[in-house]
Order: sequence, then structure tokens, then C-alpha cells
Amino acid sequence: MPAETNESTIRLCVRPEAQESGFYASVKRLWRRISEPIIELCIRLSGLIVVIFVFLIFLFLLRDSLSLFRDYPLAQFLFGRKWLPISDPPQFGVIPLLLGSLFVTFWAVLICVPLGVGSAMFIAEVAPKALKNVLKSFVEILAAIPSVVLGFLGIIWLGPVLRDTFHLSTGMCGLTGSLLLAFMALPTIISISEDALTGVPRSYREAAYGLGATRWQTLWRVVLPSASSGIVAAVMLGIGRVVGETMVVLMVTGNAPVIPTSILQPVRTLTATIAGEMGETVGGSEHYYALFAVGLVLFIITFAVNFVADLFLRRARK
Repeated sequence: MPAETNESTIRLCVRPEAQESGFYASVKRLWRRISEPIIELCIRLSGLIVVIFVFLIFLFLLRDSLSLFRDYPLAQFLFGRKWLPISDPPQFGVIPLLLGSLFVTFWAVLICVPLGVGSAMFIAEVAPKALKNVLKSFVEILAAIPSVVLGFLGIIWLGPVLRDTFHLSTGMCGLTGSLLLAFMALPTIISISEDALTGVPRSYREAAYGLGATRWQTLWRVVLPSASSGIVAAVMLGIGRVVGETMVVLMVTGNAPVIPTSILQPVRTLTATIAGEMGETVGGSEHYYALFAVGLVLFIITFAVNFVADLFLRRARK
């Protein structure tokens, strides 16, 4: 057999199966070249559609809110101290609702942030590998509990316990809502904080150990500051979850639209007001448009919280 063979002879010697596989390989390469720009375009369109949806929601809330402010003063809505939609004349002061949300959110954050960050530190740095996997699965299960189930537990168990403990007239108060909201925010804070702590380079720990630092000193003075951006983002996302929660606060906070002076008294939040009164209003009435104005205030607050959280998440990635 000659040492050199022309191209036509090689082509004749190739089996049909090999030629077919080569054809399919060419088709796959062609499809890969075509599909990548299409997929990239779809991803860009998806992101653009989400932004458009958010903007349209804002315009929808703004349109109906402006319908209220044509007849009802904006300053009286923003700084009014009474929410009496069925009085004569009706009063739509958002201050009691806003302070109720702030009271419940503040105490929920005060409870869940130390507990959540401490749990994340234990899972990421202290717990053995087997226990770590169990705890992470348990945290994911907690995130799947429906809010209405937690509200039911608050009514039949937590509320009576707080009533007997603090000698209250009712256990349906701001503290009950804060405890349940803190429980709901824990999975978000723990998961994101644990990811931030795990993402700290191992060289940081080795350098600290090399300088003679103990395990606790390394965790407290090296790992925790390095993961601070991710932890702050976790806290902000947890706050967003607390602010936007509806069912729990509707069921267990007492729904009293008064300016709160203590966390142990019944309060009403922005979300509970919308959920509790929207079904009882007449479409096109002042009360109807006032609830949309409350929704606009809530939208601005949650948007600001999530925007700050996104800034910290970008900083953590860098």
C-alpha cells in the first residue's frame, strides 16, 4: 500500500456511520453558533420584561393614588394621625399604619438578626460536616412553612402564652407578630449569611492561624468582617420579607389602627390594612383609592429595602 493516499481514496474508505456522525457534528456546531445569540437575547428580554412589569405596577399604583389626592390632601394622608375610613368625614392618615409596620419590623429584626447570623456562623464554621448538612436542610424546610400556618399557631398558642406571661388583655399584639415574623425571616438570613461566610477564602483563615489567632478570634475578627457585605444583604432581604408579609400580621397583631406606644399593644400594619379592607370597599370610592395609596407607600419602602440589599450583594460579589 503506498505511503501517500489522495483525499478521494480516504473519503471512500470512511464508513457511512462515520460520515453520518460527522454530519451530525457539523449540525450541532451550527446550532450551537445560532442558539447562543438566541439564548442571550431571551435572557436580556426576560430581564427587560421584569423591569417593565415593576414599572407598570408602580404606574398602576400611582394612577389610583393620584385619584385620591385630587380630593383628599396629600399632607393629611402622609401626616394624619387617624385611619377612620368609615367616619364622616373619612380620615386616611397613614401614620398609625406606618408606625405599626415599623414597630413590628424593628422588633422582628432585633430578634432575628443576632439569632440568624449566629446560626449561620455555627453552620459555616463550627458544626461538623454531617450536622451541617442536616441543619441546612432544616433551614430550607423552615422556609417552606406557609405563613397562614404560623398565624394559626400564633392564635392558638403564642398569643395566649404572651397574654399570660405579660398579664395582657389580649395576646394579639405587636410582639406576637414580631416573633412570628422573625421566625419567617430566619431562613433567608441564615442561608445568605452562611453562603457569605463560606465564600471567604481559606487563605484568610490560614493566615490568621499562622499569626497565632484562635478559632474564635479568626471567626470574629477575620471571617465575619470579610463577609460583612453578604451578611448585611441577608439582613436587608430579611427586612424586606418582614415588611411585605401580610397573613401573619393580619391574624395575630390585633389590627388596631392607632399610634402604637408599646410593642405589647395591638397594632395594624400597612399590609394588613390592604388585605383586611380591600374586599369591603366600594370600587372608585375614596377608601378604595386610599388603599392604593397605602400600597404605593409599601411599594416604595420594599423597593428601597431591596435596592439597598442589591447594592450590598454586588459589593459582596466583588
